[in-house]
Amino acid sequence: MMKKIFYLLLFVSCVHFAMAQSQSNVIDEIVWVVGDDAILLSDVENQRLMMQSEGVRLEGDPYCFIPEQIAVQKLYLNQAKIDSIEVNEANIIQQVDYWMNQVQNQFGSREKMEEYFGRKYSQIKEERKETEREGAIIRQMQSQLVGEVKLTPSEVRKFYNQLPQDSLPTIPTTVEVQIITLEPTIPLEEIDAIKARLREYTEDIYSGKRSFSLLARLYSEDPGSAMQGGDMGYVSKGNLLPEFANVAFNLTDPSRVSQIVQTEYGYHIIQLIEKRGDRINVRHILLRPKVSEKELNEATVKMDSLYADIKAEKFSFEEAALYLSYDKDSKNNKGLMVNKKESNNYGTPKFEMQELAPEIGRVINDLEVGEISKPFTMITDRQKEVVAIVKLKSRTLQHKANMSDDYQVLKSMVENQKREELLKDWILKKQKSTYVRISEGWRNCDFQFPGWVKE
Repeated sequence: MMKKIFYLLLFVSCVHFAMAQSQSNVIDEIVWVVGDDAILLSDVENQRLMMQSEGVRLEGDPYCFIPEQIAVQKLYLNQAKIDSIEVNEANIIQQVDYWMNQVQNQFGSREKMEEYFGRKYSQIKEERKETEREGAIIRQMQSQLVGEVKLTPSEVRKFYNQLPQDSLPTIPTTVEVQIITLEPTIPLEEIDAIKARLREYTEDIYSGKRSFSLLARLYSEDPGSAMQGGDMGYVSKGNLLPEFANVAFNLTDPSRVSQIVQTEYGYHIIQLIEKRGDRINVRHILLRPKVSEKELNEATVKMDSLYADIKAEKFSFEEAALYLSYDKDSKNNKGLMVNKKESNNYGTPKFEMQELAPEIGRVINDLEVGEISKPFTMITDRQKEVVAIVKLKSRTLQHKANMSDDYQVLKSMVENQKREELLKDWILKKQKSTYVRISEGWRNCDFQFPGWVKE
């Protein structure tokens, strides 16, 4: 079922491109009608060709599977109209801009992108905007229909006990890791140089020499916003670092540039785009001070000394993490890292090897449980170069899921199953109250949801 839902969202992400690629000289026909919406033969055929080009393997007859999934999509969208589901337009625009930049970079130029899609850049952008909007509406509609799924441990245990042994999922090898990091000292000369560059950018903006958005694209070191000209999209105050938010929310004039703001990520200048209630849209330029080889070596020497003291049992790894580590996410948790990747391990201390930072993964792979690594350098999630040591707290080898080790994974499976059942029940019910007409030659299908063809 989850695979079916994935395919449904895949349709949302590309159906408008498929429809736009229909040739005007192709004889078309209506093959399905769902409510007031028609599904055309060209819609189905173009969808099939697009999925084929992307290497998506379809189960069963594509001329049965594809129109049914488009029909399901229309059920969600029609219900969303009734329920007046709205999505954040600013977020849609931000996602579209990001996608357009990514695709243009892949093709190498706007002209090559237009040639590939056979349409003007503005047309591609509008189609993508509608695609993103419908995808967001469907996700929000599904979330509203399902609500919050709450489970008790007994429900998870019952699910586990009823699963045949050969149906139990295989859990990859996971590890629990403790970490201590040390940030090299940044020379004042480097900080002064960063600030001088930001002041120069501000002067260029005020003189009209270059725009803020152009400078952000050229020089900003924030990968999430640089390609959007520094545009961060609409955010609330609570979603920003306090020192950044305090300056950003005090801006009133979109023609002005803020003072230089220091955060844990580096140094910023900010420009207001628009305020909407308690949300704000700004663009910013981020520059990160660079660590020299000299400071990195000095930090490594300090970490070597700390490593030697821990090995000599002058104090424990956990004590060193609490009092000396620069890693604020783990220092108060005895150095234990918490998984923030979108996976079954999210929010737990368990990591699959590919979920760790590459530098940590390489080191952990050679450690025994309880062993501490020698110092090594790495790049943090905040893009800072640090010196680190890690301790392998536990390693659970690949195995069939069980209640004692994998409760969180099994709970996630039951939650997904419940969501799927609720959505399936809704679709089956919605079929009964929706006008559906399927043309001759398109009805003889083993549909996923029986009830399309009414006797």
